[in-house]
Amino acid sequence: MDNRFNLIDEPWIPVADAGLVSLRQVFSNPELRALRGNPIQKLALMKLLLAIAQAAATPEDELSWQQLGPNGLMRKCLDYLTHWHERFYLYGEKPFLQVPEVISLINSRTAKKLASAKTPAKQKEARQLGEPKEFGAGFYPDLPSENNTILSHTLVDKDLTDAGKALFLVTLMNFAFGGKRIEKDTTSLAGQVLGNRYTAPSGPSLGGREGMLHNFPITNSLVESLWLNLLTHADINSLARWPSGIGSPPWEVMPKTESDCIAKTLKSSYMATLTGLSRFVLIHGRGIYYFDGINYSSVKDGWYEPSLTLDLSGKDIKVKYANPQLRPWRELQALLSFLSAQGSSGYESFFVNKGTDRARQVGCSLAIWSAGLKVSVNSGDQSVKKSDDFVESIVWLNPNQLGEVWFTHLKQEMEALDQLAKTLYCCTRSYFLALLVEKKKQAQLAGEAKELFWQLCERDFQALVEGCDN
Repeated sequence: MDNRFNLIDEPWIPVADAGLVSLRQVFSNPELRALRGNPIQKLALMKLLLAIAQAAATPEDELSWQQLGPNGLMRKCLDYLTHWHERFYLYGEKPFLQVPEVISLINSRTAKKLASAKTPAKQKEARQLGEPKEFGAGFYPDLPSENNTILSHTLVDKDLTDAGKALFLVTLMNFAFGGKRIEKDTTSLAGQVLGNRYTAPSGPSLGGREGMLHNFPITNSLVESLWLNLLTHADINSLARWPSGIGSPPWEVMPKTESDCIAKTLKSSYMATLTGLSRFVLIHGRGIYYFDGINYSSVKDGWYEPSLTLDLSGKDIKVKYANPQLRPWRELQALLSFLSAQGSSGYESFFVNKGTDRARQVGCSLAIWSAGLKVSVNSGDQSVKKSDDFVESIVWLNPNQLGEVWFTHLKQEMEALDQLAKTLYCCTRSYFLALLVEKKKQAQLAGEAKELFWQLCERDFQALVEGCDN
């Protein structure tokens, strides 16, 4: 195929107040405020932009980071994109984050099935199996199952634009749903036999359970937010989490199989947390060929991302999951517990700690952005069901006020709110008890009242945070 739709030049990234912009525009316009889209799309885009920034301008230490500044980061990223321009075509000989070799696996499977087909109907079935899969709605980083239930218009299959396909592709790499919707009854590029019941693990940033919560410090400028989250070589060495160091982004050198030397190096590098390859795919026509890719470790087995909220104090590593019933803003106390003289509560996010210190040093605005997606798991298949949903919150902070006094006030206010919620739950339950409502229904109605209370609190939480300094 001819090279076309270059992500550096074509508008495809949704940005607040600007519509779709190209990668070149992101690193040319310091007035772009923030990414747009659903929370998972924004997380994936944030990771991609950070991967470009790390590949282009990883500073040696904090002094080099300050000297670089947002403007220096923009210049280096533009130079980097110009140098690697040929690797950012969505279609072509080396399509962006895609593996053209998977087409040979499809052709081999089709030929095998045609050879064993004894009726015209079986032959037709074999040919149809060789066609690319439909994208679905493109809303989630997942393909629709064969018996997909349509619950709303957002789940109806759509003909995605090239911009939509690019966004779907980027979201897929670290947040792919685990399950059986990959190409089956074939052999992988590494020679692994994939039977009809093979289940692909989820993307590393989503996690194998309900879906993990991610946190980033951000500012009023998209480029400045990237600069605030840029790790240094000193950070990489001190964390000692990635044997291959920062590593190189996959578009520079794509692996040939899911277990070759390139794949192993990528898998053990920091770059894998920003742009992994959890699926080997190829966009073809109106659909996509969709194979399992590189399998990454779980948090329990040592997977580490600076954006996760982790408790490393015990024998088993614990992580915060996205929870629609416990909105992310209610986790702010745990995220900022490092401000307390009593020390951390156990859960920490490296990006939040680092970004808060940097914001205080350089005097820039600061907000904590938390986002994720709650999913359900059934026999390895992840999907969005019942009360599952996206979660997201942004809380603005004054870096100059952050300290022991401010944190103590925040802790007291949250404890008071929690006590009010408990009182409301007990009073509501007692009310329905007096009306002789059945016991199970009592708990449900009281729980709904408590959840509504927290929803109403969310509207005024920003004002509460601003008032904690005095």
